[in-house]
Amino acid sequence: MNAPGAMDWRTLVDAETLAAHLGAPDLRLVDARFSLGGADADAGAAAWRAGHLPGAGYADLDRDISDHRKPRTHGRHPLPDAQDFCAVLVRLGITPESQVVVYDHGDGAMAAARFWWLLRLLGHARVAVLDGGFARWQVLGLPVETSLPTIAPGVYDGSFDHTQIADADEVARSVDSGAALLLDARAAERFRGEVEPLDARAGHIPGARNRPYLHNLADGRFAPRHVLREQFDALLGDTPPSRVLLSCGSGVTACHNLLAMEHAGLRGARVYAGSWSGWISDPSRPVAVGDG
Repeated sequence: MNAPGAMDWRTLVDAETLAAHLGAPDLRLVDARFSLGGADADAGAAAWRAGHLPGAGYADLDRDISDHRKPRTHGRHPLPDAQDFCAVLVRLGITPESQVVVYDHGDGAMAAARFWWLLRLLGHARVAVLDGGFARWQVLGLPVETSLPTIAPGVYDGSFDHTQIADADEVARSVDSGAALLLDARAAERFRGEVEPLDARAGHIPGARNRPYLHNLADGRFAPRHVLREQFDALLGDTPPSRVLLSCGSGVTACHNLLAMEHAGLRGARVYAGSWSGWISDPSRPVAVGDG
């Protein structure tokens, strides 16, 4: 974690450290709680309205950090265009100088890590995920507000670094040739093709290896940095992070593996934004089942 005296958080920040900096003029908090596949599409926003960190604005996975106007070839959660995401940042009071902390209910996968990654695509370094999320904040009895915040608009204009984003053609070419290692963040039973609750086909991209994002966690928080480093070093072997591609079902929980790697000091991996749902949008692409 980061030292409590400095507000320069770039991967994770713990609740105690964040609490000591509430009210800092350049701190901006973002609530990204979301219920994937739930009956109530507004559940995350409703949770934010019921109680949130002081001054936190809300960003919705479907409406704010995905663009469902794009075709299914981009996956279930297509990336927004940079100008649309910048408009969300303006609404949230964020500027390029802001220290941003984003949280969801607990583990960072729905959808704090995704928001973190999108800011990183803009070149914004000072952004971190609240380790343990809103759940741990509540357990510690830290301040929660129920009144909706009044947020002065920010100023943000930027473009995404598309070199950090992999597409299906690169995945197919790189994995088939052995030029890259593809890690799939979905649960093992989905990776093996035994169940598929969200997408039209079950299985995984041929050549992928499974790294369920839940393996990054211990007791609801990210595992210690050295533990994550040992786990990923064992998984990557001689493959450098720059040759690692990350996927999941729709480009959301893949960001959790990216965050874990970056926190462990393994920088340079890239996300296949379309992920499994984008891959299977083309029926001619091969599908594998089993352990891989």
